[in-house]
Amino acid sequence: MNKTHLFLLALVGLVAVSCVTNGVDEAQTPTMEAVAAKKLVNTADNAQNGQLVIYVSESAAEQLALAEVATRSGIVALDEAVATLGAHELKPVFNMNVNADVKRARGMHRWYNISFSEEVDLNVAAQCLAAISDVERVQFSAKIEMPKEEIKPVDLSELTTTRSEDLPFDDPMLAQQWHYRNLGLKETYPTAKEGADINLFPVWKITAGRRDVIVAVVDEGVCYEHVDLVDNMWVNEAEANGAEGVDDDENGYVDDIHGYNFAHNGRVTWTRTGDTGHGTHVAGTVAAVNNNGIGVSGVAGGTGNGDGVRIMSCQILSGGKDAGPAGTAKAVEYAADMGACILQNSWGFGAGQIANDAAFANGQTSVELEAFHYFMETQNSPALEGGVIIFAAGNDGKAVAGYPAAYNELIAVTAIAPDGLPTYYTCYDRGCNVAAPGGEYAPTTWAEPGCVLSTLPNNKYGYSQGTSMACPHVSGIAALALSYALDNNIVLTLPEFKDILVSSVNDLNASLTGFKTNVSGGTLNLASYNNKMGTGLIDAYRVLMAVRGTKAIPLPVGEETLVDISAYLGDGNLTIKMVESELSEEAIDALGIENIKWLGGKLMLTCTKPGSALVTLKYIAGGNNQGGGQITGGMSAQQEFAFIARPNVTVDEGTLESNNPGGWL
Repeated sequence: MNKTHLFLLALVGLVAVSCVTNGVDEAQTPTMEAVAAKKLVNTADNAQNGQLVIYVSESAAEQLALAEVATRSGIVALDEAVATLGAHELKPVFNMNVNADVKRARGMHRWYNISFSEEVDLNVAAQCLAAISDVERVQFSAKIEMPKEEIKPVDLSELTTTRSEDLPFDDPMLAQQWHYRNLGLKETYPTAKEGADINLFPVWKITAGRRDVIVAVVDEGVCYEHVDLVDNMWVNEAEANGAEGVDDDENGYVDDIHGYNFAHNGRVTWTRTGDTGHGTHVAGTVAAVNNNGIGVSGVAGGTGNGDGVRIMSCQILSGGKDAGPAGTAKAVEYAADMGACILQNSWGFGAGQIANDAAFANGQTSVELEAFHYFMETQNSPALEGGVIIFAAGNDGKAVAGYPAAYNELIAVTAIAPDGLPTYYTCYDRGCNVAAPGGEYAPTTWAEPGCVLSTLPNNKYGYSQGTSMACPHVSGIAALALSYALDNNIVLTLPEFKDILVSSVNDLNASLTGFKTNVSGGTLNLASYNNKMGTGLIDAYRVLMAVRGTKAIPLPVGEETLVDISAYLGDGNLTIKMVESELSEEAIDALGIENIKWLGGKLMLTCTKPGSALVTLKYIAGGNNQGGGQITGGMSAQQEFAFIARPNVTVDEGTLESNNPGGWL
C-alpha cells in the first residue's frame, strides 16, 4: 500500500470522526445515512471530485460574510470540517455586488462553494458537511454533458455565394440556410420537404431584431471578434472603456467586456485545447449580422443597420472543462444582472440521469434552479415581465429530455431534419415542449448541407446537427417577438410569452407514419414520435401574429380549400356571413393564391406554395343581410387575419374544408 493511499485512508477516517464529533447531536441524528438523505440535493454519480456546494443557515451566512478568511469563520463545526477536508476555498456562489437586497431576500447569499483535495471521497465529504447543523443542503458538482455534435467547417469555394433576387438580405450563404426557408431542394437533403422550416422570411418584413433585446448564450465562449458577430455582440461599455485588469463597473468581474468565462474565471475565450466552436455556432443562429454582405444570416440579426439583437457570452464550457453547478449558477445570475431577457442553453445532463422534476429540485432547490428562478423573475425588457429560459432537449435519442431542459418551467426544444421529420438523435416525449430545425446528415452519404450552417471562430463557418442547433432558432424567434412587442408597446407576462412560443406551431404528426432511414444506417419508427416532439414545429410568423393578437388561419398547399372565419371569431360557434373582400396582390403572391371564389359567404381558394400574409376579411355582424337604405339588417365589420400556408395542414371540421388527411396544432 503506497503512501498516497495510506494518506487518503487516514484523511477519510478523520472526516468520519469529524462528522460524529463536530456539532452533531447523536440522539437526534442516529446515522450518517439519515443526515445525508435529508440534506443531499443529488448524488455523487458523475460528479466532479474536490467540489461541493452547500447551503448554510442564515446565522452562518451572516458570520461567514463578516469573516476575514471564510475558512476560519468562527463556526466551530464548519471550520473543523473545512480543516479536516483540507479545503482551500470556501466562497459565496452568488455575487452580492449587484442587486444584493433582492438576492438576500431570496436567500441567495446562503449558497457557498467549497473546494478541497480531489483525493477525498465525495460521499464522505458530503456526509461530513451534512452532519453540521448550520449546513442545510449539500450538492454534488454534477458534470455537464459536453456537446457531442461534430462541427464541419465549410470549404467556402464549394458554396454557392451569389445572392438570389428573392432573398431578403445579401448575406451570401443565406441560400444554404434551409432552416429559415426550406425549398425542398434534393441537393440539401434527399427527402427535403418544402416548408419544413421556421417560416422566417415573412417575419423579417416586420422586424429583424432590436439592439435593446439581449440574449445570453450559456455555452462555450462566443468568438466576439468574428466579422459576422462583432456588430451584434453585447458590450459592457464601462469595461470596454476602462482600464485592463480593473473591475471598472464594480460588478465583481474584471474585464467582462462581452461576458465572462465562468469555467476559468476570466475573459471569454474560444481557443483553448478542447474548444469546438459550439458557442459561436449557436450565437450565429441567434444573431449573426444580417445584410452585411458577409457569411450567414441570424434569426434576429437585424437588417444591417445596427438593429440586431445583442449576444452576451456567459461561458460555462472552456477547454473541455465545465464551470460546475456553482459556476453555471453564477453565469445565469450574471445574465440577469447585466440585462439579458432570454437565456439560450444548448447544454445539460444526460437524458435519464435525473429521473424527474422532484429529483432535480429535491423538494427544495439546487443552486442552478435558484439561479434560474432569479433569472425568470428579473425584468430586463419593458416588453416582458421576467426572463425566458430555453434549452436544447438533448441528443441521446431517448423518450425523455435531459435536465435542466426537462424541468417544467423551462422550454425544451427537440430537433427536426430538412424532411420535416424527427432527427435520429433528438430526445423526445417527456419534458419536451416544441420542435425546431436541428439538421441532419443525409442518409448513407453523410452529406452536410442538411445540417445547420452558422458561424465558427476565426471568421469561419460550418455545419452541425443537434438539438443544440435547434434551440437557438427558438431563442432567436423569442428575440424577434420581444423586438416586435417593444415596437408596439406590448407587455407580456412570462406565462403568456411561454404560451405563445409553444403554441405558435405547425403540425408534425401528419407525416409520422412508416419508417425513416437515418444516417447511421438504422431506421426510425416514426409512429413512436407521434405527439411526442412537443406541440409542433415553431413558426416565427405565427409567433409574431400571436404577439400582435392576430388570429392565424392555416391553409394547405396545393389543394382547393373553403375558408369560413366563423370558427375564429367569438367562441368559435358563431353563424356569420362573410362578405366578398379584396385580397391584396402581396398576399396573393406570397401564397401563390389561385382560383379565388366567393360561395355562400365563404372564400374558396388554392395556395400553390408555402407562405404567410395578412388579409382583411369582411363579414356581417348579425343576420345575412347588411343594413342600409331600405334594408334593416346587420352591421358591416371586418377583421385582420394571418393566412399561413404550410405542408401537412388540415383543419378542424367546421373551420376549413380540405381533403388533406393531416392535422394542425
